[in-house]
Amino acid sequence: MLAYNEIKIRKYIILEGVPYEVVASQVSRKQANKPTNQTKLKSLIDGRVIQKNFHSSEKVKEAEIEKKKIKYLYNNKGEFWFCEENNPVNRFELSEDVIEGAKFMKENSLVDAKLFEDEVIGISLPIKVQLMVKEAPPAVKGNTATGANKQVILESGAVVNVPIFVKEGDIIEVNTESGEYTGRV
Repeated sequence: MLAYNEIKIRKYIILEGVPYEVVASQVSRKQANKPTNQTKLKSLIDGRVIQKNFHSSEKVKEAEIEKKKIKYLYNNKGEFWFCEENNPVNRFELSEDVIEGAKFMKENSLVDAKLFEDEVIGISLPIKVQLMVKEAPPAVKGNTATGANKQVILESGAVVNVPIFVKEGDIIEVNTESGEYTGRV
């Protein structure tokens, strides 16, 4: 059990049987009132964000979220197929709303699955991934007045803004949280 002041960012808690991740937390005290912890909680099941205040007398149960490596196989019409890391026969499907940054997943890559009560409730990718540029328009000389960026299509199907010197066949690094180009490999 966590006391009200132990509910901090990146902790997992259970409210009404649903696991939540704490995304913001601020302990405050107003005049003669007892201190409260004002939090923003993100549901790990449906992604909703709620605000909840915890008073000094309240305690909540900490959620036991396990992480397990799984292999991304392919997607077909919005269905994303995965298998266990060392057992390709044991395949399962997840919907796109469970996966953060689905457009940056490369086939046969390892990702982290979040498990709650032995059920996959989310997928998290590394913060930076390396992907090959599949299609890139040519750089036009003198086209630097507008910031010198162009849009390219990556091997995963994602569209990213990159500097004009990036060409087809290059391997670039992309931040999966912001979707931005971070560098050429």
